[in-house]
Amino acid sequence: MDGGPQAQVTARVPGAAGLGLLAPPSARPLPAALLADPAWTAQRVSALGRRYRSTDRRVLATVWWYSASAVLLAPVVAGLATGRPLSARLADTTLYELAGGTLVAAVSAAPAGPDPAGELRTALGAAVAAVAEAGGVRPRPLWAVATDSLAGRLLAVGRAVGAVGPVTALAAPVAAAVGPPLPAPRFTDVGGVRFVRRASCCLLYRLPAEPMCTACPGRSPEHRRVLLEDAAGLW
Repeated sequence: MDGGPQAQVTARVPGAAGLGLLAPPSARPLPAALLADPAWTAQRVSALGRRYRSTDRRVLATVWWYSASAVLLAPVVAGLATGRPLSARLADTTLYELAGGTLVAAVSAAPAGPDPAGELRTALGAAVAAVAEAGGVRPRPLWAVATDSLAGRLLAVGRAVGAVGPVTALAAPVAAAVGPPLPAPRFTDVGGVRFVRRASCCLLYRLPAEPMCTACPGRSPEHRRVLLEDAAGLW
């Protein structure tokens, strides 16, 4: 990706590798268009089931999409945050996976076109449709997962560039431009630290030996607040 549009973006984002913007040397490239393939997605869901020793495809598909959507959105979010919008088209995007099948990075090979919101809507819609078919999941919860991934990536990039407020402020207009069924991203400030206020549940805690996330919407508001206050002390 030397000299490509994403290189200009990553040069402006400290810790770009940890944000899924640079692929490890050992990672294998995959065309992001595979995300729109229900058969390929079903294979990934099955592989995750073997890893977690679970046959609950609805849960496995949701967990898989939570991770995959965060990786897919990394270039788009970083481009917006740095003022150099990158293409969200699946055809312009390459994913990178580790030997175990974990997606770790994404690279966009082109700048955004004249309708970046439309590109993002189309990309997310194609991937959501494939995950829904592969896992027997209703599309709407998967769109909620996508909005949490969007918010989470914006927050992570905002922290990296030292501009949490301005970068997370992009969330609402981006989601509004994409339009329904993508929900509006939400944030909450606890102890002077900003967190994503989740619109979705990744369902990870329904897999064997996996905990409930700190900000899980399934927790009571009081319990979630206590945990977030504790987490705020780590930043």
